[in-house]
Amino acid sequence: MSAFRTIRKVSTSFFKEKGSKFYGYAFPIQSKEDVKGCLEKIKTEHPKARHICSAFLLGVGDDEYYIANDDGEPANSAGPPILGQIRSVGITNTYIAIVRYFGGTKLGVGGLIQAYKLGASLALEANQIIEVEPQANLSFKISFELMGIILPIIDKNNLKAKIENLSDGVQINLQTDKKDESRVKGMFERWVEF
Repeated sequence: MSAFRTIRKVSTSFFKEKGSKFYGYAFPIQSKEDVKGCLEKIKTEHPKARHICSAFLLGVGDDEYYIANDDGEPANSAGPPILGQIRSVGITNTYIAIVRYFGGTKLGVGGLIQAYKLGASLALEANQIIEVEPQANLSFKISFELMGIILPIIDKNNLKAKIENLSDGVQINLQTDKKDESRVKGMFERWVEF
């Protein structure tokens, strides 16, 4: 996947429409499994919520994956408008959920579409859009003798490294921007195999 735009952090929104209360949540996500955790947090905060409508979008282009959920609201009145807001700002890897507490006055399908769009839009406005470079993970194993050569290369180049001691050496896991993967491999290829 090439570079993409997403949101920086979790953000929230709140507004009332004809007595109904709408709480919006926007989460940056990496996988559809992340969505389950986000939804559980919302359900814990809003155990009596009548509707938790949502949408998420992962990936870009041919790798795009999304789901929009109306959660009991009339068909296409909640999930698709939320997804539309994610698309309208050109981001991905984002999950938005809008919690609705019914206020006694029906909004009609048109009113619901506008309310869910507004909730998603406000949650996104409370956030910051960032550009993310795809990451590459490089792993290799070295003997203890090579640590004096390899560790200074990692330090000098400010590489993100996780180092695990083994009985017969060291396992090193590096994380770098995908665009820098071949350059980083080149730094170590004299001593290690990837």
